[in-house]
Order: sequence, then C-alpha cells, then structure tokens
Amino acid sequence: MKKLVFATAIAIGGFTLGTAATPIIFHDGIMEELIVQDFKEIAVSDVPSAVITALETDYPGATLNKAYVNGEEQYKLEVSTAEGSSLELYADAEGNWIQM
Repeated sequence: MKKLVFATAIAIGGFTLGTAATPIIFHDGIMEELIVQDFKEIAVSDVPSAVITALETDYPGATLNKAYVNGEEQYKLEVSTAEGSSLELYADAEGNWIQM
C-alpha cells in the first residue's frame, strides 16, 4: 500500500513540474492560466498600414504611443484616446482586432 501511495505522489508531482513554467492565477475562486506572450517592442513606423488604418477608423483621434509584435505577427498597441484614457489593443497583421 505504501508503494502505491508513493507512486501516486510521484506521478502527480511529475505532472505539476511539467506545468510549473506557466504561472496560475487565482481570483474570485476561479483558476486561470496566465499565458505569457513574447512581444518585442518595435518602432511605431514598423506597424503595418492595415493596423494603422484600423486604428484610425475604429478609434478616431487616438494616438499610437508604443507598438510590440510577437512571433505570430500579432501586434500589441499602447494607445491614448482622444479623451485622454489609455488603451492596450491587439491586432493581427491584416488589421483585425483580436482579444488576448
């Protein structure tokens, strides 16, 4: 019986170690995994024109402050709206808004 308990503990521990690189967040009794996207900062001038057009169309008067891109060519935009609030928006290379 001790061997069975020991083997079970090792098996469960092995599963835990495999997922330790992904932090887990608890709030309101709900567990969520935090997926870290590897975004790298780029010059605002390097943002595709389709993304700029989408920003101008959907957020008139907004100012693009910083831009980031990941390996999947998804763009993270730090934007100031015309009203003065800050937004963090995500878009693909074709200018389609995505939720992260």
